[in-house]
Amino acid sequence: MNRFIRPLLSVFVLLSLITGLVYPFAVTGLSKTLFADQAAGSLLLRDGKPVGSSLIGQVFSDPGHFWGRPSATSPMGANGTGSSGSNQGPLNPALVDAVTQRVKALRDADPGNTQPVPVDLVTASASGLDPHISVAAANFQAARVARARKLPLERVNALVVAQTEGPWLGVLGEARVNVLQLNLALDALH
Repeated sequence: MNRFIRPLLSVFVLLSLITGLVYPFAVTGLSKTLFADQAAGSLLLRDGKPVGSSLIGQVFSDPGHFWGRPSATSPMGANGTGSSGSNQGPLNPALVDAVTQRVKALRDADPGNTQPVPVDLVTASASGLDPHISVAAANFQAARVARARKLPLERVNALVVAQTEGPWLGVLGEARVNVLQLNLALDALH
C-alpha cells in the first residue's frame, strides 16, 4: 500500500505546484508583459486617477453627458460583480414596460428630438455591462449634449467622430463609441 501512496502524493504535490503556482504566475507575467493595459484592467485615467475601465459601462444620467446602454445588473447599474443579462424575452411585459420607460426618459430629456430611438439606448446587452453604444445612439444624443453644455453641435459631432472605433480588423462588428471615453473627451473640452 505504501508503495502506491508515495507516488500518488508525489504526483499530487507536483501537479498542485504546476497548476497552482507555476502556471498562474507564468500566465500573469506574460499577460503583464505582452498586454500590460488589459492585464491592469484597461483603466481610464483623469488627472492621473482611475475613473473607470474601457471594458465596463458606467451609468450617466445628466443631460450634459452621453448615456450608455441600460444595465441589467442589479441592485445597481453597471455593477461589474453582478454581470448578467435580464433574461427577458421580447414578449415579456416587464421588458416592454422597461423599454417604454427608457424611450420616455430619452424623449423627456430631449423633447425636440424626433429621430427614431436607437435600440441600444433602450435595451441592455447580454452582460449588462457593455461600455459601447452605436454611432447612431451617439448621434441621437449629440444635440442634447451640445445644448446642455452650450457647445456648437458641430464640435460635439466632431468629438463623436473622433471617438468612433471602427469594426475589428476592419470587417468584424460595427462601428461603435465607448461612452466613458467620449464623456472624458467631452469633459476635457472645458
